[in-house]
Amino acid sequence: MDAADTMHSKEGHHTHKKESGHAAMGHMHHMEEMKQRFIVSTILSIPVLLFSPTIQQWFSFDIDFPYREFVVFLFATIIYFYGGKPFLVMTVSEIRSKKPGMMTLISMAISVAYFYSVMTLFMPGGKAFFWELATLIDIMLIGHYIEAKSVLGAADALEDLVKMMPKQAMRIKSDGVLEAVDVSQLRIDDIILVRPGESIPADGVVEEGESMVDEALLTGESKPVYKAPGSEVFMGSINLDGALRIRITKEGSDSYLSQVIALVKEAQQSRSKTQDLANRAAGWLFYAAVATGAVTFAVWAAIASPMDAVLRAVTVLIIACPHALGLAVPLVVAISTSLGATKGILIRNRQAFETLREIDAICFDKTGTITEGHLAVSKAVALTDEKEMLSLARSIEENSEHIIAQAIVDYAKEKGTRVYEVESFTSFPGIGAEATIGGHLVMVGGPQLLRKEALEIPSEMKAYEKSSATKVWVVVDHRIVGLFLLDDTIRKTSKRAIARLKALGIETWMLTGDNEAVAASVAQISGVDHYRAGLLPDEKLKAIKAIKEAGKVVAMVGDGVNDAPALLTADIGIAIGAGTDIAIESADIILTQSDLESVADAVTLSKATYRKMKENLWWAAGYNIVAIPLAAGVLAKWGIIIDPAVGAVLMSASTVIVALNAQLLKSAFNRKQAVQ
Repeated sequence: MDAADTMHSKEGHHTHKKESGHAAMGHMHHMEEMKQRFIVSTILSIPVLLFSPTIQQWFSFDIDFPYREFVVFLFATIIYFYGGKPFLVMTVSEIRSKKPGMMTLISMAISVAYFYSVMTLFMPGGKAFFWELATLIDIMLIGHYIEAKSVLGAADALEDLVKMMPKQAMRIKSDGVLEAVDVSQLRIDDIILVRPGESIPADGVVEEGESMVDEALLTGESKPVYKAPGSEVFMGSINLDGALRIRITKEGSDSYLSQVIALVKEAQQSRSKTQDLANRAAGWLFYAAVATGAVTFAVWAAIASPMDAVLRAVTVLIIACPHALGLAVPLVVAISTSLGATKGILIRNRQAFETLREIDAICFDKTGTITEGHLAVSKAVALTDEKEMLSLARSIEENSEHIIAQAIVDYAKEKGTRVYEVESFTSFPGIGAEATIGGHLVMVGGPQLLRKEALEIPSEMKAYEKSSATKVWVVVDHRIVGLFLLDDTIRKTSKRAIARLKALGIETWMLTGDNEAVAASVAQISGVDHYRAGLLPDEKLKAIKAIKEAGKVVAMVGDGVNDAPALLTADIGIAIGAGTDIAIESADIILTQSDLESVADAVTLSKATYRKMKENLWWAAGYNIVAIPLAAGVLAKWGIIIDPAVGAVLMSASTVIVALNAQLLKSAFNRKQAVQ
């Protein structure tokens, strides 16, 4: 690592924590601003609508009083400058980038409506469009509020990672005295003490002690790893049952966990952003409206009066108001978000969710994703009476809080075993435990126990010696009498979910930090097409990149810290909801029910959602395609000229159709789901 990389690593998590926090706050502020402006503008729109002659004519009522039109003007002015401000401000950016889109089209429509309407107050012969201005701003504000709320996914991933980093360590001074120091004060070759249950505060090598260490959140290895003098340990892993003296080999900024943070940051910053379909359509509509308005003014100025030309051109530009277009996508997004939630699918990133319909390959983490993520007894072997062996093991393991001990106790309980009185219980960290039961010395432990006691495996059990499962032996009076095989159990829904995805033509991969034997077994049972084992976070990331470089759109499903970089690097990141906060914050889609069938449901919902979006865009654009030429007077020769009032009716009809069509998403999704 060169100096620049070191500097980046040391400062990365501090600076990005600030940056991601600001990004999250900025997005939340934008959403709340839209909400507030919508509420205020809607309230002010009520008198604008009630006092507008067009609305009174439609609904056959009359409200009139002195200076009525100036009261409407006052309220409309506040709506224009307060409610319309976000669109006017964002238009500047679109114009500067020479990419006019939704903001430019909205700003053009509301500005033309406002300034022409103001002009009609002082020049006879015109018709005020203040009510059009108010309704357009209201609809655009609620549309953008819905959109902002649906895509609110704060960049809190790095903050959650930083929270996982231990803050203090117990350093052993040269005179043997312990001192509590900040992790940032640790230096290479310092000796620290890590007690049972504590997080390891830095990467290092065990100098003294034995223990089992939980590295699942970092490496994806489902089984606790035995650590003895000479073993490597990593920051963020949990020391389970024995005190360890560790010599620091990497300072905090260069640790394994810090490198994961750097990978997450890099992947976050490199995520591509696809341009919204509705925005592109608005861009095309802007050019069409401006061009049509200009031609309309020129033609009507030549064949009629200048005032007629202005009215026709203004009508064209106002009728281009994208009421339905502004709601076409946000309404579908809101409904699909709600529908997904009922199926255990939370959508955090809309653009990624839309991309989900195009995926060619999907990659799964193993531990906690395809599998349950915790060890359970898959088989118990007894050389004598099985129930007696289970009772002896249960009696010993009930005195331990170790996760493997609890799995054995749970299994023994299910078999209806009894509990014996235990004497002289002793635990050996990283090895096992022993006690006296009824005058017999009973021991329960892993392979380290056999080595410690120099025990030979009986011939009847030799067949299990090479099993990939975690093995726990039961020894009575220095003679092996039983064996437990523990495996990370495969979720009940995993096999069916993977079959559904393959039926959709999607290639399935399993990327895991677990060993080759375990990975091969899980891959065979679950039915995934390909797997890669023994991967660290950066290797998972590289595997995702390799699949993407092959021209495939890739989704990643995971639940642990080690999955975070891969979740962000994939085109779509999907987190199991029961997983870690960092995985959830790194993901575009969250499965709250830890059910892989929700992945297949999410793909189906994405396809149905995109179809509804396209239908709505066509309905919305259809209004403009028909109304703009009519407003321009292309059929004037035959006496067909559309005025703003008729245009408003067409606009309203288009908006209602878009809203109703969005509501049909649920039935469309259920139909496709039933077919699968």
